[in-house]
Amino acid sequence: MTQLDGDGAGKKIIVNVDRDLEDLIPGFMDNRQNDIVTIRNAVEQEDYETVRSLAHCLKGCGAGYGFNEITEIGATLEQAAKAKDRQKIEEWLNCLAQYLGKVEIVYE
Repeated sequence: MTQLDGDGAGKKIIVNVDRDLEDLIPGFMDNRQNDIVTIRNAVEQEDYETVRSLAHCLKGCGAGYGFNEITEIGATLEQAAKAKDRQKIEEWLNCLAQYLGKVEIVYE
């Protein structure tokens, strides 16, 4: 279950991030947008190993920066890639895109 489910789908998602990471976050977020493009291209090519590898990276890096949702989505994408489940990959990739569009970062 993600923060995009249910009635909160239209609201901003507040993520509290350590102020020490403030200089790194814009690049981190840009890289996640690039991941979406790369994964979409890999799905079109039926390159599930690339999808799995990038999803594994999402799973590993999200929570380290305070983005637990990215970790959760990455884990689900990784499992879908292992199963070569294109529909599920596309569904969760859309969730990731929505999440990135709704996230509001608050530095603490």
